[in-house]
Amino acid sequence: MKVGKKRKEALSMFDNTKSYNLKEACEILKKISNTKFDSSVDIDVRLGVDPRQANQMVRGVASLPHGLGKTVRVLVLCTPDKEQEAKDAGADHVGLDDYIEKISGGWTDIDIIIAVPSVMAKLGRLGKVLGPRNLMPNPKSGTVTMEVGKAVTEVKAGKIDFKVDKTGIIHTSVGKVSFEADKLSENALELVQVLNKLKPSAAKGTYFKSIYMSSTMSPGVAIDVKSIPGL
Repeated sequence: MKVGKKRKEALSMFDNTKSYNLKEACEILKKISNTKFDSSVDIDVRLGVDPRQANQMVRGVASLPHGLGKTVRVLVLCTPDKEQEAKDAGADHVGLDDYIEKISGGWTDIDIIIAVPSVMAKLGRLGKVLGPRNLMPNPKSGTVTMEVGKAVTEVKAGKIDFKVDKTGIIHTSVGKVSFEADKLSENALELVQVLNKLKPSAAKGTYFKSIYMSSTMSPGVAIDVKSIPGL
C-alpha cells in the first residue's frame, strides 16, 4: 500500500515501535494531526474477553471530565408530561410517535436517544435501524430513564456510552485535537479506569491486551498499559 506524503511526515515525528504514556501520546497526536478541521481523538482498547459469551460482554458509560468538544444531538422519546423537562435540559428533539415514524423511514440524524421506560415497547420495531448504529436506548447506559432532564444534561456534558465489538475492541472518542494534552489524557484515563472496573469475572488472562490512540486520519500511537495508574 502506498504511503502518502502527510502520513510519512507524521510517522517521522514519533517512534511507532515504542509505547508511550497517555500524556506523551496526546502530545504526539497534537503534533502529527494535519487535518484542516478540529480532528476527533479516538481510543481503541483491545480487551481479553470473548464478546460471544454473555458473561464477558463489556458495556457501560463514562463521564469524561472535559467533555468531547462537540455538540451532541439528543432525541428524547417520551410521554407529554416529560417533554418540557427534556426541552429545558437542552434536548434537540422531543416527541414520540412522529419521531418513531421518521426513524422507521431511515432518519438517524442524532447521536443519542433517551427514552422513558413506558415507550420502549414502541421502539422494538426500530431495532434494525437503531441497533447497528448503537442508538437503541438501554437501561445499562442510562438512556432508558424517567429522569430525562438529568440524562440529557449528562450526555451534553460529555457522558459517553461504549460497548465492546465482536472482535473484543472498545472504540470511542475522548476529545478533540484542539484540547490541551493534559485534558485529553485525563479523559482517556477516565475511560480506561471505568473499563478496568467493568472487568468480567469470567475473563481470564490479560484483560488490557493493547491500547492505541489516534486522531482523524493520523497513525495510531501505542499506549504503555503498565504506565496507566490503577491498572
